Amino acid sequence: MNSIVFFGTEDFSLTALEALVNAGFPVVTVVTKPDTPKGRGHAMTAPAVKSFALEHGITVLQPQKIADIEDEITKIDKPLGVLVSFGKIIPQRIIDLFTPGIINVHPSLLPKYRGPSPIESAILNGDQKTGVSIMQLIAAMDAGPVYGYTPLDLKGTETRAELYTALGGLGAETLLKLLPLIAEGKATGLAQDDDLASYCKLITKSDGVIDWSKSALRIEREIRAYAGWPQSRTTLGAVEVIITKAEVINRQNDPGKITVEDHDLIIGTGENSLRIVTLKPLGKKEMPVSAFLSGYNTQLS
Repeated sequence: MNSIVFFGTEDFSLTALEALVNAGFPVVTVVTKPDTPKGRGHAMTAPAVKSFALEHGITVLQPQKIADIEDEITKIDKPLGVLVSFGKIIPQRIIDLFTPGIINVHPSLLPKYRGPSPIESAILNGDQKTGVSIMQLIAAMDAGPVYGYTPLDLKGTETRAELYTALGGLGAETLLKLLPLIAEGKATGLAQDDDLASYCKLITKSDGVIDWSKSALRIEREIRAYAGWPQSRTTLGAVEVIITKAEVINRQNDPGKITVEDHDLIIGTGENSLRIVTLKPLGKKEMPVSAFLSGYNTQLS
């Protein structure tokens, strides 16, 4: 197999990169984003794939602009590209440097959920099934021919982190099966039906602000979809909190109205209510609702 250039950034990408390297695939270069400041001290932090690549003696490129890698890529003889959750558009001029192209692992069953948030969208929409697609990258977003799919049934309780982990592993497993066939010209990509395409948006910090006029079911899904980031935030009385787990109950009350019953904290929504299970007061650790009520009950009214 020709040398592989891997495009990726964070943990979802790292799962695939580790699988390729551990299986003996010839990854010679990793292209990732520049280091970014993180934490209270704003220390410059390397992407996860960069740290792994350097540990394994793999060349790392961190261009400000993707076009800047052209000279380095042309030094590699007929490279094969693999892209997993890279986060930047690859121009056609760069795609054309690869043979047979750049292969993308996308965490949805394309053409459903083209775009940047397919995992969160599956949770938000209450899907019963999702999966991964192995596709040929083209300039249009997630629109290239698909070499293969692997579906995953959903229970309806998955959090964002849990589904990222499950689909990351499933994507890596599917990639290892299909990549040799693609490289040898033994796999054919099938064109997507653009008429069936759906798209998902970039999630922003403001999406995490809970709107209690929405249904309890929708808010419960948002809590799971936004767990970790941007997190589901609200103010309960005088207390700013992040709600980390909740349950829908069949009770109607005014949206945002707080009811405390024994050790239960119940909040009204646009349809039904939510029983809060765990939450994090601002600057504190996650706690069960019983502990929260013990410390903050007087501040809720």
